[in-house]
Amino acid sequence: PKVAKTDIAPRLLKAAALIAYHQPMEQSSLVKLLGEKAYGYVKQLSDSGLIDRRRSGNTRRLTTTRRFSEVFGCPHTTHKKVRMWFRERSEQLGMTEGELMPISIEDEVNLESNLGEVIEE
Repeated sequence: PKVAKTDIAPRLLKAAALIAYHQPMEQSSLVKLLGEKAYGYVKQLSDSGLIDRRRSGNTRRLTTTRRFSEVFGCPHTTHKKVRMWFRERSEQLGMTEGELMPISIEDEVNLESNLGEVIEE
């Protein structure tokens, strides 16, 4: 497999990984995971052409782009296949499900009640 060679800042990689793993992902869910800084990450990833952000009600729906697939060596371009490929690669690299699992309803309630806490990287 090819190794991704890009000038993406390391702080953006976590946001890109979460989006690829959960796509289509609501921006509001990413904010719950990463805190307010997620808004800036989304803008930077979108400006670099790695993700697409489309308005969906009061939030934005985030998905990866063809450029994302090219940069990270993914042989697929459809959202579903990129998501499956990314999940397989995550397992191969030894990432635990807890590192990339979606937020559960209980977690959302806990996050909303503890607004001062920010999930650290």
